Amino acid sequence: MPPWSARVARDPVRHPLFARCYARLSVTAETRMGMAGVREELLAGLSGRVIEIGSGNGLNFAHYPGTVSEVVAVEPEPRLRRLAMEAALRAQVPVDVAPGTAEALPVGSEAFDAAVVSLVLCSVRDVPRALGELRRVLRPGGEVRFLEHGRGGGPVMVFAQRALDRTLWPPLSGGCHLSRDPVAALRDAGFRLGPYRRRLLPEKGPTLPTSYCVQGTAWRPEPGG
Repeated sequence: MPPWSARVARDPVRHPLFARCYARLSVTAETRMGMAGVREELLAGLSGRVIEIGSGNGLNFAHYPGTVSEVVAVEPEPRLRRLAMEAALRAQVPVDVAPGTAEALPVGSEAFDAAVVSLVLCSVRDVPRALGELRRVLRPGGEVRFLEHGRGGGPVMVFAQRALDRTLWPPLSGGCHLSRDPVAALRDAGFRLGPYRRRLLPEKGPTLPTSYCVQGTAWRPEPGG
């Protein structure tokens, strides 16, 4: 029996309609929006034992390099987790898919060399708590690769993002929020930020409230660092 099964008695997150729509749209985006190349870039050079938070339907799994010894992928939504389990069977590196939430990761402390957060901080219920958990499970000096969308554009776009966050968007999109600031959240959680860049996704086509993304690297500081 996997070690997390005794610690997670039931699924705390269920978004069946969103999960069905996301599974279809995300697969289409791999080619039409170039997301496969973005994922390849995000994960290049990772090594050792990796935890992926909010793995969704497992589209990152095919892009982990052979230098990764194991991926533990945590996904709370049951439908997406089932799809992730299927994707794990096709991965070139060992992938274990676990139930659990970002705010209560079902793994030991300082157990991972690296972590991946990919379009997930927008939807966690408690961002500071989730990032605190991320620090707990990373070894000192452990690396975080992140690709997140959030606040961006001019005043009109930011106003629209905040208005949508207060009304229709979260219940329609699995708890997603458009106006969060992932870079500030990582910094406030005590991570040391490395290089990062702002980008629009998709790079071609209309700019949407979800288009303002940031991709980069952060680290859990070494003791005394």
